[in-house]
Amino acid sequence: MPPEAERVHGITTAFLAGKPRFAEIANALLEFLGDAPLVIHNASFDLKFVNAELERISRKPLAASRAIDTIEMAKSKLPGARYSLDELCRRFGIDLSARDKHGALLDAELTAQVYLELIGGRQKWLLLAPADGTVVAAGEDKRSARVRLQPLAPRLTDAEHAAHLDFVKRELGEGAIWNRRVQASG
Repeated sequence: MPPEAERVHGITTAFLAGKPRFAEIANALLEFLGDAPLVIHNASFDLKFVNAELERISRKPLAASRAIDTIEMAKSKLPGARYSLDELCRRFGIDLSARDKHGALLDAELTAQVYLELIGGRQKWLLLAPADGTVVAAGEDKRSARVRLQPLAPRLTDAEHAAHLDFVKRELGEGAIWNRRVQASG
């Protein structure tokens, strides 16, 4: 392991001893990825490495069109800003305290949080209330959730509801929590 690379990610040659090589895990990786879109921070950089390894074992490369690049998203949403993962995390108030080196798992988790911020999907104040209508958020006092005077009319047809019940029973099994909730409510 080159010393420069070890300084960046903290992975040593000793740590890598006995670990499987890419060729040994490639099938499991490709199966895991399936045909899903890939959210990647700096996709062109990372895909070059993955595709070089795939080429070495005579496998088809991952198409760049599958990648959703958080750097490209940030450039279009935040022109003129800095686009490193650390900078975007700081901008969005994402906790970086666990990050002292580049690590694949932590970087993936941070990228997911940045992605959610970029699409406007993270809702910090979305609180789900228990049946009594009381909501308690960390560090906040109790407050009441608004309760509808008139419940909304069902949006499912009887056929859709029956198909859903059948799916839950068939695919999730009798003991699944979803099945118990569906039985209790319907």
